[in-house]
Amino acid sequence: MLRVNSKEVNPGDTFLILENNEASKYAEEAIDRGAACIISTDGEYSVKTIITPDTRTYLSNYLKELYFEKLDKIKIIGIVGTSGKTITGDITYQLLNNLGSKAAYIGTNGFYLNGEVTKTTATTPDIYEIYEYINKAIDNGCENIIIEISTSAIINRYIEGLRFDIIIFTNFIDNNDLLEKQKYLNAKIEPFKMLKKSGTAIINKKDPYYQYFALPQNHNIFYGSLDSDYKVTSIGLTYDFTEFNINDKRVELPLLGSYNIYNYLAAFVTASILNYPDDAIINATQNLKQVDGRYQGIKSKDNLIIIDYAYDKDMIENVINCTKEFSRAKLITVIGLGGNKRQDQRSKIGKIVTKKSDYVIFTTDNPRYENPEDIINDMLKEVQTDNYEIVLSRKEAIKKGIEMLEESDILLVLGKGNEEFQIIENEKLPFKDYNEVIKYIKK
Repeated sequence: MLRVNSKEVNPGDTFLILENNEASKYAEEAIDRGAACIISTDGEYSVKTIITPDTRTYLSNYLKELYFEKLDKIKIIGIVGTSGKTITGDITYQLLNNLGSKAAYIGTNGFYLNGEVTKTTATTPDIYEIYEYINKAIDNGCENIIIEISTSAIINRYIEGLRFDIIIFTNFIDNNDLLEKQKYLNAKIEPFKMLKKSGTAIINKKDPYYQYFALPQNHNIFYGSLDSDYKVTSIGLTYDFTEFNINDKRVELPLLGSYNIYNYLAAFVTASILNYPDDAIINATQNLKQVDGRYQGIKSKDNLIIIDYAYDKDMIENVINCTKEFSRAKLITVIGLGGNKRQDQRSKIGKIVTKKSDYVIFTTDNPRYENPEDIINDMLKEVQTDNYEIVLSRKEAIKKGIEMLEESDILLVLGKGNEEFQIIENEKLPFKDYNEVIKYIKK
């Protein structure tokens, strides 16, 4: 068997060196474990050695040949974008399974199969892991597999050799750095060049960068705008659900906010391309469940508490703006930022949340090795209002936010989403925002 991790080598295996750093060290470890062959870009070892100019291309070709016959049994659906990939992937996974078209899903939260989730090494694992998950999905009778595609995975060639039946573009958020913008745009376009001739690109036409992804050689379907193939009109936002028309069909979505409409719409178009009638898709929509920690709403009397993982400036502003679209009263925000990360954004985030919220409770996130008070002080540097307080304990901050709620108010709890721990120095302490909310409102 071909192995890329020297620690997994068994006697008789072939070991392929993906990383050139310390290549000889890994090769010798593989040989000590019984490797019969080494594949590398250079060097000579005490066992059979195959030299190839590019071991990643060698691996890609090997895997395609190994799984060639099985790949016809499953459709590969890729999702590309700056944000919204996880919600879109989760909704697509749920919707296809609700329709009876069995699906698996590889994404930020892990590998989803048969309603169970297995943690993965990354949002988009390396190609050999992806093929293992595809193989497992096929063996479990899946007709589709959905893959979140991160920019780093594209740049590091983790998806090299894959061919997509459907590729989805959610959005592109410009960070105003011209060189970075072009680098990331060029990377995100790559999967659209990997679409099968018979495949379809699903593109969010509301995004200003949509044209970059509408490659002329592809069959492109557009959603979102009023002049697209699938347009949204007559939007109604409530604390319980979101309703709107897709073309002339009325949809009641059991997810909250305009934030989720376009994520759902990409999933709707996917099901439509897979030949499901609109009415069947709309019926299957009724059984969708909220995505854990991703704009996850919890009703408490006439109040709404929303948990979201938004952690950078653009995400946080987007979530707050989306919430204000349907808020009927005050908006209270509980927020903390992670330690040893994004120091340059802290003051801007502090200014945004205090300007756009009626009240803010600054608290901890994952402080790691930073002093939590220093992180909050950084967030306060550009704040020009006094509509905030500091509660260092995240548990107490959430409790305080809930206690402050008056009729029809909304509480936003931002930064950690579905994380199940809080990192303080070198400790991972059990903690989940959702659990804290439920624990308090059920008292």
